Amino acid sequence: MRSNSPKILIYSHDSFGLGHLRRCRAIAHSLVGTFDTLSVLILSGSPIIGSFEFRSRVDFVRIPGVIKLRDGEYTPLSLHLNIDHTLAIRSSIIEHTAEVFAPDIFIVDKEPLGLRGEVLGTLEALKNTDTRLVLGLRDVMDDPDILKQEWDRKNVFPALKDLYDEIWVYGPEGVCNPLEGMDVPQVVLDKVRYTGYLRRDLPEGAEHLPKPAPFGDEPYILVTPGGGGDGVEMVDWVMRAYEARKRPLFPALIILGPFMPAAHVAHFTERAENLRDVSILRFTPQIEPYLANATAIVGMGGYNTFCEILSFDKPTLMVPRIIPRREQAIRADRAEQSGILTVLPIERYPNPGLMADALASLPKNPKPSSAGIENLLGGLDIIGARVGEIFRENRTARIDAKRAVL
Repeated sequence: MRSNSPKILIYSHDSFGLGHLRRCRAIAHSLVGTFDTLSVLILSGSPIIGSFEFRSRVDFVRIPGVIKLRDGEYTPLSLHLNIDHTLAIRSSIIEHTAEVFAPDIFIVDKEPLGLRGEVLGTLEALKNTDTRLVLGLRDVMDDPDILKQEWDRKNVFPALKDLYDEIWVYGPEGVCNPLEGMDVPQVVLDKVRYTGYLRRDLPEGAEHLPKPAPFGDEPYILVTPGGGGDGVEMVDWVMRAYEARKRPLFPALIILGPFMPAAHVAHFTERAENLRDVSILRFTPQIEPYLANATAIVGMGGYNTFCEILSFDKPTLMVPRIIPRREQAIRADRAEQSGILTVLPIERYPNPGLMADALASLPKNPKPSSAGIENLLGGLDIIGARVGEIFRENRTARIDAKRAVL
């Protein structure tokens, strides 16, 4: 089934939110820009993947969506099936896609065995082929004790040891280590490669379009809770600050995100109508122009937002969540210690005066670049270089195999 042109398959662990999809899309777009004949296929359960534009030679397979409930269990997003039936369908699609597509590299994002183990069969089937198996991890996963308990329960460590060829950490070495405190065997640590954070740029052609100006010529603060599903408290806190302020603030553009519950969207929109300098945008798949034109950023501390504030170099206030994972809080704390940004703990919510003070000082705060940390944003270049090495290794192996037959 293999063709002469290289192929990469990416599994995007999506149930709720935008983080995995946007990270995988950024990697795919960078790679097809580097390799002229490369094709990249993304496997995703995101219900809004069709809202995003993809570059030529990047496509996606949409598998049935699921959503995580408050009790930690999963349920189908749309289908009137039980979760086991839905997961069986998803696993079958993943495995058969991998079999037919026959990728040179299979990249699994964040979840080593996939949702409820749905990728394990595919990993086992590809292990004895020429496909290089790669696990891609965020710079921060969770509190080490919690993550170790989770991975022990899911029986992840044998896959790290026996199935994966490489583990790519999407951050620079020495800043965050997602495996820290996990007592990981040396054979697994030897597979780890740090890439640096993934730089984000304006979409192609965006430089020729008018800059977003939600308040005319006035500078503005961009408030982004990412996908929005868990950003209600942060947005409410910002709006309380504008409603109760006793000092001037820069106008705020709040992009709520596609997963914010409709009732909260309506509530925030109604409140914004009574505020001259607060504007609400429901969702945009191209947030980069708004980030580039903003004076400062308020975010929750997710991986993609962190890459964006580094890339566009804006003074940033992070209000990280602490439930269900401490990932954002750990990342924000490390970044604040490094002088990259400031943090307002969600535990201080809903004090409007505290948020107003933070918003007032934010535009004058230092930019992330002033922290003087080198090589933060080399991730896409390093991934591209490693992918090129793998392609060359694969070609050499196939040539040697043919020679052996002759």
